[in-house]
Amino acid sequence: MSAAADKALLSLSTPTGLADPYPVYAKLREEAPIFRSEVFGGWVLSRFADCQAVLADGETFPVLDAQWRDRHTPGWRDNAAMALFADLLPWKNPPEHTRERRLLVRDFTVRRVQELEPAVRRATDRVLDRFADATVNGSVVEFVGTVLYPLGMAVIGDLVGVPETDHDRLRRVTDLIGKQVDPAMSSGLRAEVDAAAVEYRAYFTELIALRRAKPGADLTSALLARPAGGTEPMSEDEVLNALLVLFGGGYETTAGALGNGVHALLTHPNQFALLAGDPALAAAAAEEILRWDGAAQVSQRAAARPAVLDGREIPADDVVVILAGAANRDPARFADPDRFDITRDGGRGLFFGHGLHLCLGAALARLEMTVLLEQLGKRFPALRIGGEAVRRPNPALRGMAALPLTR
Repeated sequence: MSAAADKALLSLSTPTGLADPYPVYAKLREEAPIFRSEVFGGWVLSRFADCQAVLADGETFPVLDAQWRDRHTPGWRDNAAMALFADLLPWKNPPEHTRERRLLVRDFTVRRVQELEPAVRRATDRVLDRFADATVNGSVVEFVGTVLYPLGMAVIGDLVGVPETDHDRLRRVTDLIGKQVDPAMSSGLRAEVDAAAVEYRAYFTELIALRRAKPGADLTSALLARPAGGTEPMSEDEVLNALLVLFGGGYETTAGALGNGVHALLTHPNQFALLAGDPALAAAAAEEILRWDGAAQVSQRAAARPAVLDGREIPADDVVVILAGAANRDPARFADPDRFDITRDGGRGLFFGHGLHLCLGAALARLEMTVLLEQLGKRFPALRIGGEAVRRPNPALRGMAALPLTR
């Protein structure tokens, strides 16, 4: 059964699997919901309850931190992209994780996100104005590059203080780094990915130096400032690592989810008609998009001690792979899960994780998605697909490489 399940996993990187991985996920849930995979080098979970239980138990199933990698993957520090990830908050465990998250949350608050709404709306209006101008005579425009990435970059760039002139450079770099999470990445690509990781770290090191010399109103300056009342400050390395994860995570997965979502809406025209008729459905539409076809499909944990999952014994230090995309289509959790329904009221999926490592940027991502979907419905009720949509060749970080639209 494990060999057949691994063969199914490998099919996710084929054109058919990239177009629609969900039949493969359904097969795994039914026939091998917990199995030992040679492809991933660990136990693969595809049911919602199992995935949620592992994510909720950070003590038994911590993330694969630097200490775990030192024990199990000697030489990993020579991989610059992996070394970059290991320094970031999502790949740290307590007590380091507890300290850094507490200090970051102090400045990256719900209130700060709420205060960003006018800026998000302005950025949305700018990119949609350009889209409207480009499609005024029925022309077809590629939506991902014209709207989604510029919007995501504008929002997160405004938050952390990255100027618009650097957006294209950073998109290229982070797109390469994102390939690190693909288990099927070719060896020939690894050098490019590692070089991108070095460039990415160097860019934000320079930004910190600039903001230390000349503070602004952005989050970078806030994180560098020594808090009043003797409150513990973040170290410069901690600020750097916070910016690295906030910037990359702050636009890549959101743009990916929005690309998937706009495609879903336009291939389910009854749902887009609902949104266009009632823009107040935008928040619910964002939530359904995140469940139905989110960008981040895979995450990992490692057993800190022997554990049992649904009768299967998981030895200490074994890797556990969470297939969030499969969990979010589990019929045991969501009624009629393959139906795309923006009026669904069935609870949230696992797109942003769960438990200790719940995504810090979830509120910002939801705000950005909601505003864009609301405005799309209002401004372009006749929006439609104008050519062949192309998926990114990365099953672990799902998204659109090209989405041609017209109106």
